[in-house]
Amino acid sequence: MHKDARLQSLTENGVDVLIIGAGINGAGLFRDLAEQGLRVLIVEKGDFGGGTSAAPSRMIHGGLKYLETGEFRLVAQSTLERNLLLRNAPHAVTPLPTVIPIFSWTKGIWAALRTLFGSTTAARSRGALLLKIGFTIYDYYGSRANVMPRHRMKSRAKTLTEFPQMTPRIVASGLYYDAKISGPERLVWELLADGMAVNANALALNYTHPAAHNGGEISFTCEDGSSFTTEPKLVINAAGPWIDHVNAILGARTKLIGGTKGSHILLDHPELLAMLNGQMIYFEADDGRILLVYDYLGKALVGSTDIKATDPENVRCEDDEIAYFLTSLRALLPGLSFDASHIIYAYSGIRPLPASDAATPGLISRDHSAPVLEPTGQRPYAIISMVGGKWTTFRGFAEEVADTCLSRLNSTRQISTRNLGIGGGKRYPTDDTAKSSQIASAAVAGGLTLTRAAELFARYGTSLNSFSAHRSAHSDTDRLPNAKAYSLAEIDWLARNESVEHLADLVLRRTTLAITGAVNAADLERIADVVAEAKGWIPERRAAELISLTHHLRETNRQDLTR
Repeated sequence: MHKDARLQSLTENGVDVLIIGAGINGAGLFRDLAEQGLRVLIVEKGDFGGGTSAAPSRMIHGGLKYLETGEFRLVAQSTLERNLLLRNAPHAVTPLPTVIPIFSWTKGIWAALRTLFGSTTAARSRGALLLKIGFTIYDYYGSRANVMPRHRMKSRAKTLTEFPQMTPRIVASGLYYDAKISGPERLVWELLADGMAVNANALALNYTHPAAHNGGEISFTCEDGSSFTTEPKLVINAAGPWIDHVNAILGARTKLIGGTKGSHILLDHPELLAMLNGQMIYFEADDGRILLVYDYLGKALVGSTDIKATDPENVRCEDDEIAYFLTSLRALLPGLSFDASHIIYAYSGIRPLPASDAATPGLISRDHSAPVLEPTGQRPYAIISMVGGKWTTFRGFAEEVADTCLSRLNSTRQISTRNLGIGGGKRYPTDDTAKSSQIASAAVAGGLTLTRAAELFARYGTSLNSFSAHRSAHSDTDRLPNAKAYSLAEIDWLARNESVEHLADLVLRRTTLAITGAVNAADLERIADVVAEAKGWIPERRAAELISLTHHLRETNRQDLTR
C-alpha cells in the first residue's frame, strides 16, 4: 500500500500505537508491533536514525565494563542480543576481536568492590586479576546462542610482538570477542522497512513532528507544510534525548533524561590499521576513562568521550575532545605518530541516559526502563517513555515494551523477533556455497559481474536482490568520480526506495560515503544530480541541498570538501 493510502487509513481510523522517535529503539519497537498485526505509526522529526542512533561507537557489545557496576542483568541481555544480531543481521554485524592492554596485576580490586556496592566516585583502574575475573563472567553470560570464542590472556612479550608500537609499560593483555556494525543508520531503516513490508497498516514517516495535542487527538506537521491528526490508543515516546521535550508537547512535564555526550573521530592512518590487523584495542586513558580504536571500513575509529550534556540540538566533537583522543593514542602507542592531519571525520551525540546525580558519567546506568504516564482527564491515552538503553539491546527492549502494549490493548503476541532476520539478513545464506549461488543469481539478474555482485552483497546482504531487480536510467558501470565503489545506479536505487528526502539522508545515513571520507566535491555534485532526478527537484532545490550538506560536513563533521 502506498504511503499516502496508509496515512489516510491511519488518520481516518486511528492507530493502536503511535511511536514518536525513529531511532534504534523506536524502529525496533515499530517492527515488533507491525509483526503482531497492530495498526502502528512511527514519526521522526528528522531523518530515520539521524539523532543519537547515528552517533554510537558502532560496536555491538555485551558491556564488559558494566560488570563492575553490578549490572549483571544488562550484561546477560547484552551478550545474548549481540549473539542474536550476529545471526539475524550478518550483513551488518560481524565479530570484533578486542585487546585490552593491562598495566598492573592487582590494581583496581578494592575500587571495583566499592563500585559494586554503590560508590559513584571510585577510581577507574583495572589490573590483570580483576580483568581475568571479568572475562570469565563475560564468557559465561555470552554462552547463550554463542557464536564466538572464549577469552585468552597474553603475556607482555606476546602482546608487544603483536603490537610493537604499544607502550612497554604494559604487563599483559587480554583478548576477548565482541562485534561491530557497519552501518547503524542503515539498520534503523531496514527495521522500519521490514515493518512496513509485513503490515499494510504500519507506516514510518520522517521529517514529521508533533505540533499539539487536543484531548485524544495529536496533530503533526510535515516538512512540506502539510499536517495531519490522528487518535492513538497508546503513545510510545522513543525520542531519546528529546523525551522530556516530547512529553511536554503532549502536556506531561517530566525529568527522565540526563544524558552524556559521546564524541568520535575517524583517522586515515594506514600504519595504525596494519598494526591493529582487524582487532580493536580497548584501553584506559591516563585519567582512567575507557577509549577504543579499531578498523571501521578501512579507517581507524577512535572513541569515545563521556561528558555530561543535555543539548542534543547543538552537539559536535570539540577541539578539547580531539586533543584528548590524540594525546591518549600517543600515550598508548608511542611508536606511531598522531596529529590532526589524520582526521577525516568527526561526530558526536547525546546518550539518552536516565537522569542521575552520579559524579562520574561513566557510572550512570546504561540499562533501560519504560515508565508509564497513565491517562488523565485531558489525555485519554497512556504515554510510555523508552528511557536509556544501548544500541545492542534494542530488540530486547522493544520486545519488553511491545509486550506491555499488547497487554494494554488486550492482544497477544503472534511472532517472536528473537530469530527474525533484519533487512539484508533475512534468508541469509548459511554457508559459502549457498552464498556464492545467491551472488551469482543476483549478478545474472542485474547484469553485474560476479566481483561487483559480491561487493554489493557484502554491503546490502540479501537486499542485493532488490537492487538487481531495479531498472535505472543509469548503469552500474557508471561510478562516482572519486568514490568508485558506488555506482550511479546504486545511488538511484537508494534515492527511490529508501525514503530519502534530503541529500544528507543518502550521504550520511543510507551509505557510509561521508564517514569513511570517500566523497569529494565532485562526488557530491554527481550524487545531487541523480537524487534530484529521482526526487524531481528543481535546480534551486538541488543547489540548496548541496549547500546545506557541505555546510553540515564542514561545521559538524570537520570534513571540508572545498579544500
